[in-house]
Amino acid sequence: MPHSHEGAYRSQGHHRASRAKRWVIVVASIAVLGLIAWPVMTYFEIPPFTDKGKPVSFGNDEPAAGGTGGQAGGQNGAQPADSKVLMPTGPKADFRIANSLGDGTKIGVVTLDGKKSGFKGKVWVWAPPQYNDPQYKKSGFPVMVALPGGPGYPNNYWMGTDLKLQSSIAKWSKEGKSLPFILAMPVLNPDEKYYYDGSDIPGQAKMGTWLTEDVPDLVKQNFRTLKSRDGWAFMGSSSGGFAGLKAVMKYPDRFKAVIASGPDIVPDSPLWAGHEKEKQENNPEKLAQELINRKGPDVYLAFQVGTKEPPIVMQNVKKFMATYGKGPVHTMLREIPGGSHNAHTYVPSMGEGLIQYISKNMEGPTPAS
Repeated sequence: MPHSHEGAYRSQGHHRASRAKRWVIVVASIAVLGLIAWPVMTYFEIPPFTDKGKPVSFGNDEPAAGGTGGQAGGQNGAQPADSKVLMPTGPKADFRIANSLGDGTKIGVVTLDGKKSGFKGKVWVWAPPQYNDPQYKKSGFPVMVALPGGPGYPNNYWMGTDLKLQSSIAKWSKEGKSLPFILAMPVLNPDEKYYYDGSDIPGQAKMGTWLTEDVPDLVKQNFRTLKSRDGWAFMGSSSGGFAGLKAVMKYPDRFKAVIASGPDIVPDSPLWAGHEKEKQENNPEKLAQELINRKGPDVYLAFQVGTKEPPIVMQNVKKFMATYGKGPVHTMLREIPGGSHNAHTYVPSMGEGLIQYISKNMEGPTPAS
């Protein structure tokens, strides 16, 4: 009998060991699956593995009381009268996380009800890592309004992390190639049917006012910016390149520079039909000549075109530069070897002279002494 009990105990011990081993295998398998699933669920933004849609605040700036002053930050809450910095004026926007970068910075999005244009649409924003650096806490940052090509609606493709615009700006600014720009990325058109040339076409949505007034106002309300035009620029590709070029030429008192990639040079929306006078008022060629006649202010236009783009694109850019690149109209061109007419071509090429060109002619944040 003792032998039989001993055998039973051994058998029970064996079963317990087997169960324990099975549980170890199960737990280990779950852990491995979890490690595999985590990035997958994060990639596909499956809760709770994403913070997408959560509120996001850029810095600890509180808008000035009443949302009108924009002078907070100095002695007794006031900036010196000669300060170059515009503190956030408010009202504070309800930004939500749209994307996250590997360095911890966030791309936020808000639906903006444009008070001046009457147009309501989405705007994505991103602040560089330096924005939250204590040594820059009282500094204003330059702003780049980034415009897409294509329909430019209902999204702005620069808001994705796949094109690496934000991570490139972060990298270049650390290398001293670029200023640490705040990026504002609005929708370009009010629908997918037409191009509106970034303009106030009579009888249509006022996309010119949206891009040059409402979107900059949103940034000023929520970020530390610079008061002068030395802190304001555009960049864009294709039709967005045209809209950015036109904005700088039309309002050189507000914006100083543009990076225009594979841009159109003249307005060509079919919606201009019957409005030739207004169309010419939004023609960069006409605007450039007017600026030359006025002898300023100086603007800096950085063009880039891929050698595999339709030849007419390069021809038109070179013709514009040869005709109007004089006096206050400063220009440069980078011909991208083997480059095509797409954003994947344009972003890396920006770091090959263009971002340096506009950065050296603009103003950046000043670190605390």
